[in-house]
Amino acid sequence: MINFQNLIFGFGSFYFLVRELDKHHYGIWSLFVATTTIFDSARSGMVQNALIKYLSDHSKKDHPAIVTASFYLSGGLMLACIIVNISIAGYLAHIWHDPELVNMFYLFNIVYLLQGILYQFQWIEQANLSFKGVLISSIIRQGGFFTYVVFAFFLRWPLTLISFIWVQAVCAFVAALIQYLFVSDEIVLDKKVDLAWVKKLFNYGKYVFGTNISGILTGSINQMMLGAIVSADTAGAFNVAVRITTLTEVPTNALGSVVFPQSAKRFATGGKDAIKYLYEKSVGTLLAILIPCLAILFLFPDFTVRFIAGNKYPETIPIVRLTVVVCLFTPFSRLFGTIMDSIGKPRLNFIIIIAFTAFELFLTWLLIEDFGMMGAVYAALGACAVFFIIIQLILNRQLKINFWNTFVYAVQFYPEFYQHYIKSRLRRKMPRSL
Repeated sequence: MINFQNLIFGFGSFYFLVRELDKHHYGIWSLFVATTTIFDSARSGMVQNALIKYLSDHSKKDHPAIVTASFYLSGGLMLACIIVNISIAGYLAHIWHDPELVNMFYLFNIVYLLQGILYQFQWIEQANLSFKGVLISSIIRQGGFFTYVVFAFFLRWPLTLISFIWVQAVCAFVAALIQYLFVSDEIVLDKKVDLAWVKKLFNYGKYVFGTNISGILTGSINQMMLGAIVSADTAGAFNVAVRITTLTEVPTNALGSVVFPQSAKRFATGGKDAIKYLYEKSVGTLLAILIPCLAILFLFPDFTVRFIAGNKYPETIPIVRLTVVVCLFTPFSRLFGTIMDSIGKPRLNFIIIIAFTAFELFLTWLLIEDFGMMGAVYAALGACAVFFIIIQLILNRQLKINFWNTFVYAVQFYPEFYQHYIKSRLRRKMPRSL
């Protein structure tokens, strides 16, 4: 339900904003969101997994020290990000040719602070295997912004980018208050910070931190570079294609959350053979689900773009078609990271992701100069192809994985799905007399 509401409210806000804002302001907003997402990802990567892990597998008497250390670490990272945010605001406003960005970045510090408190409360609840407060606070935070956008669209309120940030701040504040009610009994702080726990949290989170930052940069740096080298309008048009194809990542994210604990368990009990089968079967299942959806996007990009984003972005149509090809690599790369983490090789995963990100950055800068917006797509496609070859070589060496098997499992998925889910359910519903 949490992932579903993220999809509904996130895509719903995009659907109305892309119609209400002109191309320049939508482009500026997409660049702003891409940048601020990096700050959020940095904090989550450093603290979230470590806090949940240590609260989950340590006794209650250790919880005050762990929670206190997490607030200390999160606060230090938050301060560093705010300093960076203030420092780069003027520069980004200059290269993206919009002075309003300076005030937007300054005001975002309030949102960043409030969301930091909210996330800390949510992580504490998750560590206690409770998610009701997380769901309600997430609906308030994202649903509140979505509601404002919908009312503004239908009531013809004048929209400004600054107003969006104020709305986000109010929603984050209310969400944090509600979330606190669910975890107030669990928040017990020590008077003194245990630096040993700070170090433990930091050492656990540093690789996730690096991987998260690299992943976010890979998805957003092409938009940032388009905004700087070409224009904010172009970055906005490219963002429309990204938002459309991102819908295809929903099954990948959902299956990834299941594969991680399963792979860790199977590696411990069944060894590398069990992991080999799990990876090949999971990727094959994702390909079977994604290929029909991607085929529709590839064959009918004109209809898809106009239906989702209106008539203002015809230049996005060829980008969608090429981005569909990039999406085919997503199951292989996403589950590669999951498998590497689960078999105890997060450092290898971190190194690969960093190298991939650096390579794509270089390729994007090189090709945008010559091909403009299409250059960003060519760079993503070229980088993904090289990354795909490298990770398949690593998987073959580490686990004897053969990527051709994934296509065998993809073909087998359809009769298996019919046999085990559709036919079996029809039998259960059929009257016994028949």
